[in-house]
Amino acid sequence: MAVQIKHYRDMGAFTYGAAAQMTPLIRRVLCQNPTPFTYKGTGTYIVGTGQVAVIDPGPSLASHVDDILAALRPDEEITHIFITHTHSDHSALTARLQERTHAPAYGFGPHGAVRAFDPNDKVDFRKYFTPEEQTRFEREWAAQPEELKREGPDLTFTPDVRVCDGEVIAGHGWTLTAIHTPGHCSNHTCYHLREENALFSGDHVMGWATSVVGPPDGSMQDYLASLRKLLARQDALYWPTHGPAITEPRPYVQSFIQHREEREAQILAYLQNGPQQIADFVPAMYAGYDKRLWYPAANSVHAHMLHLVETGRACVLDSDVPKLTATYALA
Repeated sequence: MAVQIKHYRDMGAFTYGAAAQMTPLIRRVLCQNPTPFTYKGTGTYIVGTGQVAVIDPGPSLASHVDDILAALRPDEEITHIFITHTHSDHSALTARLQERTHAPAYGFGPHGAVRAFDPNDKVDFRKYFTPEEQTRFEREWAAQPEELKREGPDLTFTPDVRVCDGEVIAGHGWTLTAIHTPGHCSNHTCYHLREENALFSGDHVMGWATSVVGPPDGSMQDYLASLRKLLARQDALYWPTHGPAITEPRPYVQSFIQHREEREAQILAYLQNGPQQIADFVPAMYAGYDKRLWYPAANSVHAHMLHLVETGRACVLDSDVPKLTATYALA
């Protein structure tokens, strides 16, 4: 029986741009950048009181800088900026925030490998869109601010201070430990708040959906290893950058692992019918999802394919490398 992931999607009442006190040490400022990929928007966290840390400033929207600074009390200042990973809805605002605060930015490193543009190596699901869906998707895309249309890898970010797995950074009344969790992104790092035994889980574990794993920087093998790494921990609560808190993290992480194992079994079952391409079965695998999400879903299936090829369970028939558009078969 397929695992039924019990997602955390209830955000409760919220106001974009207004600081919400989540716990004694944690405030959240929700950026107004909701999309099918960011849920209700990027949740920027302010940790501590007095001399505070910011986790994931968000996309490069000037209004969000103002909102973050407005969340500070008169006697407060930002002394640290932490980045979970270099996707623009998390890290792109760093430079603007630093212009106003001069706080150093902490992160595992700059963005990793980026797929070279190949016009022939892309999937196209538009034939599955109804005319009404196509019109609505185009209208919603056109209404997005230009800054949000550039969401994706943030190649501009380089941390002032590189953190290592297990490194402890202590501030004024708060202590964060960096937990390197590659998979969604090779530099993805969660941060554990010792004083509340809470984990800022970025996009590695989100409450509203599973994470996209997009090669070449994303790796399914790394993602599964990072999930198992978190499963071995005893964190009481997760604060993802998108969506509400995750109050029972260990069974939730276990369901993510089982879900990915089931996805691999599903792909192998499709391949038992003969050689296929990723675009052949993504619509069936993700039939109940917003069709715009089929594109990132194809990236995750591609990551599964790479993992299956690496572990000797599948092979590529028509390419030297396992491309997004390659034809795959059982090994």
